[in-house]
Amino acid sequence: MNRFETWFCGSPFWRYVTQQQLLPWVLEGSNLGEHVLELGAGPGAATEELRRRAARVTSLEYHHAFAAKLAARVNGSNISVIQGDAAALPFPGTTFSSAIAILMLHHLRSKESQDRAFAEVFRVLRPGGVFLAFDIQDGWLHRVAHVRSTFVPLAPATTPARLTATGFSSVAFASRRGAFRIKALRPRET
Repeated sequence: MNRFETWFCGSPFWRYVTQQQLLPWVLEGSNLGEHVLELGAGPGAATEELRRRAARVTSLEYHHAFAAKLAARVNGSNISVIQGDAAALPFPGTTFSSAIAILMLHHLRSKESQDRAFAEVFRVLRPGGVFLAFDIQDGWLHRVAHVRSTFVPLAPATTPARLTATGFSSVAFASRRGAFRIKALRPRET
């Protein structure tokens, strides 16, 4: 992340918007279950709210400094912070009841990394588990905000098929104001 993103995503304003507007829209009609995996926690704008909604939260963050600061802030709570890569999750299969990625997927370095992350999320979700994501669409303003940062936007037209190819079912996609949410389920085993 560049300096602007680091500042913005760590701001009280972004934390407020995330907790009061973004998460209610992303989580609408979904049950996180008792153990949620937060991918790309960053400075933790969504982490505190997720903690209120699930008995246990495991927050994965690629950037070491973000992970260390978040771990120190949430020490002694129902949140575990792990430094790691979403394309190579350090967890056994079927560990989580849900997984959520807020503004993280476009920071993966390639579409192949995104597809590996989708496969990893599918692997660590329990049957019946839900994957939720919020991300931004491609556009000049988003590209400017990501100067000197990784920006590999997901294509709204192809993302549902990519998730289905990974094994997810009931993939739902909704957009508003240059952003979108995704909901996908790992099918229950029969």
